[in-house]
Amino acid sequence: MPADAGMCAHSRFARECKREWDLPGRGAVGTDRLFVTATGNPHMPTGLVALLDDVSLIARAAAASVDDVSVAAGKAGSKAAGVVIDDAAVTPGYVTGLSPARELPIIGKIAVGSLKNKLLILLPAALLLSEFLPWAIVPLLMLGGAFLCYEGAEKVIEKLGGEKHGATLEDVIEDPVAFERARVSGAIRTDLILSAEIMAITLSEVAAEELIVRAGVLAVVGIAITIAVYGAVALIVKMDDVGLHLAEQRHTAVERRLGRFLLHAMPILLTLLSAVGTVAMLWVGGGIILHGTHELGWNFAYDLVHGAEHAVAQAMGPLGGMLGWLTYAAISAAAGLVLGAIITAAVHKVPRFGAR
Repeated sequence: MPADAGMCAHSRFARECKREWDLPGRGAVGTDRLFVTATGNPHMPTGLVALLDDVSLIARAAAASVDDVSVAAGKAGSKAAGVVIDDAAVTPGYVTGLSPARELPIIGKIAVGSLKNKLLILLPAALLLSEFLPWAIVPLLMLGGAFLCYEGAEKVIEKLGGEKHGATLEDVIEDPVAFERARVSGAIRTDLILSAEIMAITLSEVAAEELIVRAGVLAVVGIAITIAVYGAVALIVKMDDVGLHLAEQRHTAVERRLGRFLLHAMPILLTLLSAVGTVAMLWVGGGIILHGTHELGWNFAYDLVHGAEHAVAQAMGPLGGMLGWLTYAAISAAAGLVLGAIITAAVHKVPRFGAR
């Protein structure tokens, strides 16, 4: 065989070797039709060489896709960080005041519901919408934002002495199983809206990518954020149990002091997280509405809020970036509170007025 026959590159390899095999004087070697390379050693059948060549190309393409997914997921995850913080702040309120033995099971149920929200509902919906109805994404997000405004405003009204709606921990709980089921359902419903915002932010970062990359990024971000949020929530709600364990006499004086600190800090932390969670609903909901109006071409409110943000940022020097963002968040929350109060009145007052 000529010396260059065994050096044919990928796509030419099998074809060139077959040409060499068909030269006059060549004969079959056993039943495998092996051919001989320039070194004189038996080599692989040409069909297997072509198959391995295809496999190597697929492997390289897959590796490139995995790299694209990991890079895009990192960027999208950082953009969604604000909503992730909101999600982590909202969730502890759903187990506050319940039996300590039920805290982790409830968080586990909410985490499973959150994964189903992201992977079984939002991921397919996001891909279908981005492919066939991209114009519908913004209106749907605005509906979700309005729901967050409604839930946040309802909590504020109740805290200010307004009429309570639904069972609360202050009421006598006659059916603990039904009460827990209602709490889990409420948490998963709120998570669906927050997860939709996370997935929308993620999708906007990879809108130009191929479908398989978009799907991979949405799945990676959804799973990673769920693990991070509900892992952190589990640690927060069990902090008092850790404190109680450390406060026992068999530990050192330093460990007992740390345990007592955790025990005293937990009620304050949970109260703070409850307040942050309510504000977060209003901030995220109001922000979704403001951004949605801008996307739909109604720029007045959006330009007004961002004008205030930039004015504060430019006036406050080194702290301008943080204070400008706080200005935007505060105005978004105020807008969310106003809209939520209107929706709350419509939901709870209008049907009652109509019944009269």
